Order: sequence, then structure tokens, then C-alpha cells
Amino acid sequence: MKQNSEPSFRDSVNMMFSRAVKLMDLPPGLEEKIRVCNATYTVRFGVRLRGQIQTFTGYRAVHSEHMEPVKGGIRYASSVNQDEVEALAALMTFKCALVETPFGGSKGGLCIDPREWDEHELEQITRRFAYELAKRDLIHPSQNVPAPDMGTGEREMAWIADQYARMNTTDINSRACVTGKPINAGGIQGRTEATGRGVEYALQEFFRHPEDIAKAGMSGDLDGKRVIVQGLGNVGYHAAKFLSEDDGSKVTGVIERDGAIVNEEGIDVEELRHWIATHGGVANYPEGTFVEDGSLVLEHECDILIPAALEGVIHLGNAANIKAPLIIEAANGPVTAGADEILRKKGTVIIPDLYANAGGVTVSYFEWVKNLSHIRFGRMEKRQEEAQHLLLVSELERLSADKELGWELSKNFKDKFLRGAGELELVRSGLDDTMRTAYQAMREVWHDRDQVEDLRIAGYLVSIDRIASSYRAKGL
Repeated sequence: MKQNSEPSFRDSVNMMFSRAVKLMDLPPGLEEKIRVCNATYTVRFGVRLRGQIQTFTGYRAVHSEHMEPVKGGIRYASSVNQDEVEALAALMTFKCALVETPFGGSKGGLCIDPREWDEHELEQITRRFAYELAKRDLIHPSQNVPAPDMGTGEREMAWIADQYARMNTTDINSRACVTGKPINAGGIQGRTEATGRGVEYALQEFFRHPEDIAKAGMSGDLDGKRVIVQGLGNVGYHAAKFLSEDDGSKVTGVIERDGAIVNEEGIDVEELRHWIATHGGVANYPEGTFVEDGSLVLEHECDILIPAALEGVIHLGNAANIKAPLIIEAANGPVTAGADEILRKKGTVIIPDLYANAGGVTVSYFEWVKNLSHIRFGRMEKRQEEAQHLLLVSELERLSADKELGWELSKNFKDKFLRGAGELELVRSGLDDTMRTAYQAMREVWHDRDQVEDLRIAGYLVSIDRIASSYRAKGL
């Protein structure tokens, strides 16, 4: 159980911000400008469903407009409230600054359990919510660009994009009003997997630095590392899938709504995902041990713990029992400020949410640029790349035919080298570079400044410094 002294999610974000700015020399006025949420719009709208008018409450918070448009997801959950949306908007501001996407921070939410409504009903609700926001420029390609979040996905983004286009029939950039769309509606390859892929790239970069691995009391690389994932939704599933398939990590625990599955020999992520889709949960999954109270599995022995669902799952009530030496926050705010302090004192290394789950907004940025440029990445240069590579391969083949040289091209070299980069390869390359660069900026602060105890504060320091520079450039 959480203890009564537990700070709220919004309080946790503010406390972590305050810890960082204490180490900076910002004028008090500028510090407050960066801290506060600029505006929050609350909308209550009615939709005629099931023979009567149903009233829904939604929010769109704009935290910072140091850069525009502002960017941030829209979540559908019955627990959505103004404080949560404003805290998430603040995190988006710091996240965008850290990974150098040219956006301010925003966030939206609708108080709704999407499982209670049929698809056509959800479409009516989504379109009306989009209408209410768009007519106030809270959905707009150059002012406010939403994306998917918990409870929403490609389908909802396609509805929002279409609703905006219907309202703005002459806007040639209308598709850029929202990201996370399906490919055939202006989306980009690699967006669905982006946040989970970013988690993988973040861990790969962490394990490139022996000094950082040692701080977590570990050695080696990701191969064979035991991973527990909380939440096998879009983010958790892709992170677990890529870590097990690409890096040789072993997923030993998966926590879901109805409990958890544990298997020290390793869980087949694809099989479990299929089981959840078919049966609605992990209960009775045959390839592992079912634990009814899934939260207890957060405390199991493992090397890497990936909370990838809700905020506040690691709190004052369980932080002391967490055994994982490395936590990567694939969700927003899964570790409360109180728990963060306990874990830091224990020596646990936390790769923070404002960095770890920034893959989504990074690839959203690529999608936004694609929509504004009206051309698919790789379309103009792919074949030219292949032609250049062919010249080199042809010369190598000519040389390898010379028996006196005594060498030959390795198997599959030609096929791999000749293949030019398409959109998916370019998206993954850009995401990998972004995650590497952002981590290096954080770790430089982490290791070079004595008062910086952890990666979270290092990330906040990098972000706040960049935001402050933007405001100063505006004359504030």
C-alpha cells in the first residue's frame, strides 16, 4: 500500500524540478516561468449515444511555448484529471528539450474507459473531442500537435486528423495536426514501435559505458540480463520483444492487470502477447507461474526492471523491497519522488522517463516533418545510394576474381551493402542517434558535476538549461 505521505504525480514532477534548479543559477522569475503550466483548457461536451446524451470531460494542457508547436499525447482513461495532465505536459516540455525536438510541452486527456464503448461510439466521441479542441487551435499543425498515449492509438489519431481536415479544407498541412497516424493516413514507418525501440536504444547506450554499468553493480552487456516488464501494452511489448530478440536479454517476469507471469527460464513475449489478446489477461498462461498480486513481482530478483504502464507503481510502500539494480522508466512517472530518494540511497540506477520513453516524441517529430515536406523519407535518395554502392561492389568483385590476391567477398555482403536505406531504416537510424546523443549529454553532467547524484537530475539540468536559453533568445 502507498503511504499517506506519498506525493502526487504532479508534486513528484515539481519536486524533481526543484532539486534540479537548486543546482542552477536561474533568475527567480525565469525559474517560475519554466515551472508553471501556461494554460489548461477543460471541455465538457455531449454526444448522443445509446438513446441519450452522454457528457464527457476532457483536458488539454499547454505547459511551455518556448518552442511551437507544442507536442504531447492524448490519453483515454477514467482516472484522467487536470493535475495529471498538467504534470504530463511538464514532462513533455523537459523530454522534448532533452532529445532536441523543436516542440514545447503539452498533454491531453479524456475521462473515459475506452473498453466500455463500441468502435463507432468511440469514433463519435473522439471526433467531437477533436472538434472542441481544434476550434480553439488546441489541435493545429503549427500550434498544438497531439499523439497517441495510454488508451489511444493509430485509429484515434486517424479520426482526429480527418476531423481537423474536415474543419480546415484548404490547409495543405492538415495531416501534420497530429502524429501517430496509420501509414495510409500520413503516418511514418516505425512510429508504433518507437517508444519501445527507444527503450532498447537507451539500454544499449547505457551498456556502452563501463563506468555507468559499474554504478549499477553490473558487468557485461545486455546478453543474458534478466528483465521484468510491468505492462505488456504497446511500449512494454516492443521493449521486451526487441531486448529478447536483438540483445539476448531474458524476460523472466511480465506484470499485467490481472496478475503476473514468472518464468526464470525466459518468457516468449510473442506467445504471451497472443495469449493476452485471446484470453484478456495472463491468468492460466501455461508457460510460467501465475502470481495473482502482480505488484509483488516488481520486488523479484532481476537485472533490469521496466515499468511500462502507469505512474506511481514504485512508491514509498515498496521502494525498499525493489531488488533490480537498474530501472528504466518506460512509462511516465512510474517512480514517485519519495521512492526515487529511497532507491538512490540504495544505489539503484534509474534511467529516467524524460529520456527513456522519448522515442515516441522523437519519431513523432520525424512524422511531423514528413507531413510538412509531403514526401516519404528515402524516396529521392534510396536508388542513388544503391547505384553508388553497386559501383564499389563491382570493383570489389573484379578484384576478388584475381586469384593472386587470395581474398573474396563474404557471404551476403553484396545484398546487405547494396540495399539503400528506406523510411524504416532512416527512422531507426535517427532514433538511435537521438537516444545516444541525449544520453551522452546527461551522463556528461552526471559524471562531471559533483552535486549531481543521478541521471534524472542530470536530465532535468540539460533540459532546463536548453529551455532557459530559448526563453532568453526570445528576450525574456
